[in-house]
Amino acid sequence: MGAEPYWYVVKYNPKIEDALEELRDREFAAGRYNPVMPFLTFPITPQSPAPGAQHDSIADAVAESDADGTRSILDILSISEEPDFCSAAPLCDETLTELYGTTKPTRAAVEANMEFLEDVERGHAVYIILYKNGKPDELMFAGYSFD
Repeated sequence: MGAEPYWYVVKYNPKIEDALEELRDREFAAGRYNPVMPFLTFPITPQSPAPGAQHDSIADAVAESDADGTRSILDILSISEEPDFCSAAPLCDETLTELYGTTKPTRAAVEANMEFLEDVERGHAVYIILYKNGKPDELMFAGYSFD
């Protein structure tokens, strides 16, 4: 079995760590993680299945998922400056400019070209600030499962 890509879009919060924690809490409460839902369909929308959390905590869910991981944002524990396991790092300006012609891409531009995922390692994630009318509007977290 191979690693599975995932991505989420949330409202912009200048405290990226807080945005990540809110997203993790939301997805845990919804039960959108392995082993509750072994495979998710992205993008997640308000109509996406949400069977509810089946574990007492995110840590319990991660532990039960074992080597496969949760195949979701629950595997991402922190924000870092550089790519690392279980962390989300900013997508570098060079890649943003190469793919979108700007360091301030819109959501539509990023959703139309998700090539950056090709360079994301298993168990890693990136985040991108998405702009609307030249101002930060949303955050995209995207990564690859462990397996």
